[in-house]
Amino acid sequence: QVQLVESGGGLVQPGRSLRLSCAASGSIFSINVMGWYRQAPGKQRELVATITTGGSTNYADSVKGRFTISRYNAKNTVFLQMNSLNPEDTAVYYCNAGILSYRDRLYDERARVYWGQGTQVTVSS
Repeated sequence: QVQLVESGGGLVQPGRSLRLSCAASGSIFSINVMGWYRQAPGKQRELVATITTGGSTNYADSVKGRFTISRYNAKNTVFLQMNSLNPEDTAVYYCNAGILSYRDRLYDERARVYWGQGTQVTVSS
């Protein structure tokens, strides 16, 4: 069983920072791209940032220059450093990863996309 667990969300004032973490655990053979998505009330889930195993990154235009995604491959962990937060960043943030489990590898299956349960980030004065 593979799972992703996020942490680090909370309530923060505009202009402040938060750091989200997401750890993948279970019977993991390899992890490909990892990323963060968010969903605000009444809106569709949207991409925030992604990072490959080699460290190549991609960001939504709305967070470029303010958010930084990083990962620690040895611990199967991805981070999202969020600076200069504003109320428009309020959302549930979800971790996402393409993971090949040992079981799927044994049966010659493809990597699957896994999602975390989400962590609430609220930016308000």
